[in-house]
Amino acid sequence: MMGPTVHLLPALIGIPLFAAISCLLINNRKITACFSLAAAALLLALVVNLLEPLRLNTTAGGLTYQLGGWGAPLGIDLFVDGLAMILLLVTAVLILILSIYSVFYFQSNEKAARFWPLWWLLVAGLNCAFTAADIFNIYVALELIGLASVALVALDGSRASQVAALRYALVGLLGSLLYLMGVALLYRTYGTLSVVEISSLSQADALSTAALLLITTGLALKTALVPLHFWLPPAHGGAPAPVSAILSALVVKASFYLLIRYWLEILAPAAAELTMQLLGILGATAIIWGCLAAFRARRLKILVAYSTVAQLGYLFLLFPLVAADNSAETYGTTAIAAAMYFLVAHALAKSAMFLAVGNILTAYGHDEIRRLQGIARQQPLSLFTFAIAGVSLIGLPPTGGFIAKWLLLNAAISNAQWWWVAVMLLGGLMAAVYIFKVLNLAFISTSLDQATGCAQVPLGMALPGLILAVLAVCLGFNAEWLIDLLSIGGTAETGTLK
Repeated sequence: MMGPTVHLLPALIGIPLFAAISCLLINNRKITACFSLAAAALLLALVVNLLEPLRLNTTAGGLTYQLGGWGAPLGIDLFVDGLAMILLLVTAVLILILSIYSVFYFQSNEKAARFWPLWWLLVAGLNCAFTAADIFNIYVALELIGLASVALVALDGSRASQVAALRYALVGLLGSLLYLMGVALLYRTYGTLSVVEISSLSQADALSTAALLLITTGLALKTALVPLHFWLPPAHGGAPAPVSAILSALVVKASFYLLIRYWLEILAPAAAELTMQLLGILGATAIIWGCLAAFRARRLKILVAYSTVAQLGYLFLLFPLVAADNSAETYGTTAIAAAMYFLVAHALAKSAMFLAVGNILTAYGHDEIRRLQGIARQQPLSLFTFAIAGVSLIGLPPTGGFIAKWLLLNAAISNAQWWWVAVMLLGGLMAAVYIFKVLNLAFISTSLDQATGCAQVPLGMALPGLILAVLAVCLGFNAEWLIDLLSIGGTAETGTLK
């Protein structure tokens, strides 16, 4: 029997959709802003309210809701386990804080009127991707995420943002097409679209392997895994600050979340160890290349965007680490926990960093690194936010980034995967180089003429980034909550996501 709280699962998608429609109809910036903040707070309260029922349903592997009373394969199921709950919780927290920032960021009635409906459509797509229990509805969620993201990137209306949005749209369509081809192969093979049924029927045959490769390529495009990352820096670098934050913190992570589902659950029998090692090699390449490109960047937002490319590489080290632990009783449990902890820490830190850069761009009208000398005196709060977030990305204690990298290092060392240890340590050192490059310039004294070109940033724009940066630090003091959530759904016992 389903408890009454389980019937609230559709509201995870319904609240953002209702907010999107309402914001489209309301033609008043202040009312729309207040309504959006109320919707964000309600969404967070709903997710928190689902935590206790989820803990009480550990034997069932999570919470399941059948829309209209029709279950799979005819109906649509929503499913939330510990892994999905982590993403839902991070999404709800970030959406509330980023919405507060956006209220002050979008002062233009025209831009605010276009932003809020797209913003909530994106949230609806993210929550749908995290809760969908059949592979076609995942495709629908990916399309919704992609279309909303492209429109948000082009929101500024500049030529650079429109070109970046067009490139993003083409890449997204190609990724969705590859994913849909994989879905078609799976339906041809197993005659069902249900995640649960495919997981129980999947085998290591040619069609399943081909489907997994198609889906992986499509999702890797959307995740911007090197060498498929070419669209990310201009898209994240040209978008408005809150849009850049959500793209880096959540949108690319949604595709990675689905990769985990397919490789470790849905099509686990077809997951070859050699291919998992290849994903690890691409991840290691992303770490090195992303750090080099970030160091060479001339604009601060482009630096942060390339940093995302590098940080995503750490997540892909999950696959070879799980493969190396295949024969152990824990079957990659440490690696899965490390990757998810890294995902959460990066989402908080990178959102804070993009908001800090957005404040600097608002204050000075540019984000050219060489012209940011002396900003420590004029924008101390934004620089402090950037510094704290950067410390988490580097992986220094006591931040959440330190715990995440420590868990990844432990997973690699326990399986004698020393080459991944070397890559992670080198990546941390290279991250420190480009972060401290910016901080060093910030404390160089400037002439009076340069100092007078700074506009005032509202406190409502300065505080949200600082809150996110502080949360990234606080994450380093307690990792048990995430491990406890991952245990719901079988991850703690078997390493698979049942």
